[in-house]
Amino acid sequence: MHGVDVVAEGLGLKGPQGWAFRGVTVRAEPGSLIAVEGASGEGRTCLLLALTGRMKPTAGTAAVGGLALPRRMAAVRRISAVANVAGVTDLEPALTVGEHLRERALLQRRFGDSLREALQPRPDRTHEARLRADAALAAAGLDPESLPKGSRTAVRDLERLEALRLSVALALVARPRLLAVDDVELKLSEAERAEVWKLLRSLTRVGTTVVAVCRTAPADCVAVPTRPDDRKEQADALAPAGRA
Repeated sequence: MHGVDVVAEGLGLKGPQGWAFRGVTVRAEPGSLIAVEGASGEGRTCLLLALTGRMKPTAGTAAVGGLALPRRMAAVRRISAVANVAGVTDLEPALTVGEHLRERALLQRRFGDSLREALQPRPDRTHEARLRADAALAAAGLDPESLPKGSRTAVRDLERLEALRLSVALALVARPRLLAVDDVELKLSEAERAEVWKLLRSLTRVGTTVVAVCRTAPADCVAVPTRPDDRKEQADALAPAGRA
């Protein structure tokens, strides 16, 4: 699966309480790792949802894979997937890993597959769904055999990093060209955060464009602050003073 380029100029979203984010500029090639950075409450999740066609920007211009936003929001949603977004992709604590995967495969067959795939004989579709789930788990680095009860392990018994990997795997079932992952550092140790960034980089190496929300972007990412003015002010403050 080939990734998509992401471009934006002066992108902003204003709601009843004011600007969620504004003045955002992005230029990222297909297969890039894009880090939306900033403090909690600075519009990071809103920007992530806007770039995946799930929230409507109110200022500026943007395009994902050549699809203009907000005019082509539905088309952008079809080529993108989101993971780990509170209130959007919440995992059900009582359901098992296997049940989540079967549910996602069912939804994919019903709403996401192409007409050609939908017309396949049922045994072929079942086999294809199993292959998709296995491939998604492998790409997300989640081995069910390593869990306490295998695929019958309930979400409530997963470690934080395992739950994040499951959320990513569920998003990958759709084979998105753009994957967006929220709060990749929340409640994780430094070592676990390193594991998450390693995972996201591995996805870009096979072509997927990845957008991840974090507090501070790693050096090898396309960093996108939700408050660009803050970065400019910081750079100005660090610049050497001019001679009198």
